[in-house]
Amino acid sequence: MKKLLSMLVLMTALGLGYASITLAEDTALATEISATATATAADVITTQDAAAESVAKPLTEVTVNKGDTAWMMVATLLVILMTIPGLALFYGGLVRSKNMLSVLMQVLVVFSLISVLWALYGYSLAFGSGSGLVIGDLGKAFLQGVTIDTLSDTFTDNVKIPEMIFIAFQCTFAGITCALIVGSFAERMKFSAVLLFSALWFTLSYIPIAHMVWGAGGYLLDKGALDFAGGTVVHINAAVAGLVGAYMIGKRIGYGKEALTPHNLTLTMVGASLLWVGWFGFNAGSNLEANGGATLAFVNTLFATAAAVLAWSVGEALLRGKASMLGAASGAVAGLVAITPACGSVGPMGAIIVGLAGGFLCLWGVTGLKKMLGADDSLDVFGVHGVGGVVGALLTGVFTAPSLGGTGGDDFSIVSQVMIQGEGVIITILWSSIAAFISYKVVDLIVGLRVTEDAEREGLDTTSHGERAYSL
Repeated sequence: MKKLLSMLVLMTALGLGYASITLAEDTALATEISATATATAADVITTQDAAAESVAKPLTEVTVNKGDTAWMMVATLLVILMTIPGLALFYGGLVRSKNMLSVLMQVLVVFSLISVLWALYGYSLAFGSGSGLVIGDLGKAFLQGVTIDTLSDTFTDNVKIPEMIFIAFQCTFAGITCALIVGSFAERMKFSAVLLFSALWFTLSYIPIAHMVWGAGGYLLDKGALDFAGGTVVHINAAVAGLVGAYMIGKRIGYGKEALTPHNLTLTMVGASLLWVGWFGFNAGSNLEANGGATLAFVNTLFATAAAVLAWSVGEALLRGKASMLGAASGAVAGLVAITPACGSVGPMGAIIVGLAGGFLCLWGVTGLKKMLGADDSLDVFGVHGVGGVVGALLTGVFTAPSLGGTGGDDFSIVSQVMIQGEGVIITILWSSIAAFISYKVVDLIVGLRVTEDAEREGLDTTSHGERAYSL
């Protein structure tokens, strides 16, 4: 009996122990499963939240492409090449030998002067943070706030380039625009007057027109005017200022009585060639990116210029019986001017037509129109850049149409766009005329515009700069 009771007690104890162990194991397992489930659920919730957050936030990552930056640096150098030595040699060959250095000096120093003024206040007023209809503000005067990390917009959303290179690129445009005017009053204007006029006109005309056409909030930009690389901002603007100067300064001594022939057409040809090469940076660089848009501007610059050379040469042969080298070089510049506003929005066939029109009409500009105007525009700045700029600006409104191979949208209207382009041309002509008149008047009051008759007869190389281009 005692043995039986002992066995029962032992079995009961073992059973209770086993039950305790089993219960403990089940509890631990349940706790582990619960913890695992909780962690898994938390991971799922976190993942879902992250996914929801990524969907809620749009992709706004800004891209700065090294290729775009490199291309813009090259384009900027090409525009400098256009001016120094391209434009300088083109003009230098067209004047008489006694004025060769004076033209080279004027182009070089004007470009340098405008470059400094661009950094001081020009960039800020044209492209700064201000969004006025006519001009910006001084928020970026002296380039304050501009660093190697600040960026400028391109024509593609979220694709940007360093602001530094945008500043430099636009600086070259301002510089060459003011240098172009030199050709209208070559061989007779005081060097000090050239510099003072350039500073005043740059401030009163170039900056406002650049802002109106290209700057944020600009009047013509908001109206929808198309000027890809400067038909109005650069060429019409400069040509009108030059024509006003030709009237106000007066004709050269002997104009219409003596043969004021170019002294070195070889240099003019070299200058024209450098202009053509540099113009690829001028036009294709205005795309601000190294992409298909830049290639379109590049190709159009090539074809339009070639067409204009042919047009001018044929027209000259028909008018005078011979096609001259000077005519071919001038035709190249005429084609480059005409395609400038259109190069980024017309197709290649449209570019050829623009070039042909520019070549023929600019030939008329330096012959028939020049006689009608009666001004001594020494190097035909208005006949080439003025007429070519107007032709290009208006035809941009035609050949941008998608039906004619352009890049315009489906709702593009040729009539409406040509009217907008015409408004841009008229505003530029009127604005530049008034600004130039005021600038010349102020300069005349301060230092006088024209050199003395004796100095003009001797030549500006000697009288203004104390040196000669040639020692013969």
